[in-house]
Amino acid sequence: MMKLDRYDLKILDILSRDGRITKSKLAAAINLSVSPCWERVKRLENAGIIQGYSARIDTDVLVPRNPVWVQIELKQHNADSFARFEALVMQTPEVTECVAVGGGVDYLVKFEARTIDSYQRLMDKWLVSDAGIERYFTYIVTKTVKQESIGIDIDV
Repeated sequence: MMKLDRYDLKILDILSRDGRITKSKLAAAINLSVSPCWERVKRLENAGIIQGYSARIDTDVLVPRNPVWVQIELKQHNADSFARFEALVMQTPEVTECVAVGGGVDYLVKFEARTIDSYQRLMDKWLVSDAGIERYFTYIVTKTVKQESIGIDIDV
């Protein structure tokens, strides 16, 4: 595991909030010259700590979508069942997020559907497939209260 110092942590914090910051502004923000700062960034990228840079896109401007969260419980709890369900998730483009959880349900899945009807038709297909779904609970999002990418909140 790579050992990180306060400069590395500060770089990660700043880049997690502003991936488009210039080299010189980043260097000034952490009180290093540009070359050593950029060498640290490259080292963090090469180590896989920084995995990439992206833009947050308001997809509603392009294609209106209806976010739907679903709790899913599987019929069986074994490696094959989990693998089969997760493979289905990976091949479904309407699924934008999926996490395995403990505490009574197996998965929380976020769908971005064009319509609620199209979500339900997709779920109907999942239910008759070999995905092994025992039961599911649908939560239609009525408004987004907060959505942001998290920074690294470390006292340096």
